[in-house]
Amino acid sequence: MALPEKTRLEAREIIARYPQPRSALLPMLHLVQSEEGYVSPEGIALCAEELNLTKAEVGAVATFYTMYRRRPAGEYHVGICTNTLCAVLGGDAIMATVKDQLGIGHNETTEDGKISLEHVECNAACDYAPVVMVNWEFYDNQTPTSTRELVDACRAGSPPPPTRGPSSLCTFKQASRVLAGFNDGRANEGLQAGPPTLLGLEIAKQRGDDAPAYPTNQDA
Repeated sequence: MALPEKTRLEAREIIARYPQPRSALLPMLHLVQSEEGYVSPEGIALCAEELNLTKAEVGAVATFYTMYRRRPAGEYHVGICTNTLCAVLGGDAIMATVKDQLGIGHNETTEDGKISLEHVECNAACDYAPVVMVNWEFYDNQTPTSTRELVDACRAGSPPPPTRGPSSLCTFKQASRVLAGFNDGRANEGLQAGPPTLLGLEIAKQRGDDAPAYPTNQDA
């Protein structure tokens, strides 16, 4: 399916942000993904044409980074962390539960196109383990039961708000558009850093710890 001309114009808008055109490739891949829910052959061709790259060069980048899908993602893309801390606290059990619930595995999408599933190496939120992400938004301190309920709600089109971040959950395509650099005006919504994240800072303040002064050129 051909991408709309609007996408090409927005790709050029992205390119104009950078001193070197090829630096725009990553956000451009998010842009084409926001149209079809994955980086399609047409999307790769558009990026190659606009950046004067080969399709092989663009495809190499699209296959290297896991946030780019090469098959259509679901409306709600569920990423479950099973790295060490999440695994110890229940991540493996959560992944097994969701696989059984949906009848799909890693990098697969339900037949109705609602949910896709990814085994994520780390969500960088160990202080809230086990963590599940939906369209890159956090759902903290999950259990197999709570994750099953979360997935059911997403499939029904009524996902609960993320634990941290915006007050409502956007779709995968909408999230891809934000990652392309088109602001949806919601960056400052909701809780950003919660008590577990700030605990070390609070302990340091109680102890009277100070960070070392940043070195200047004269100190070097």
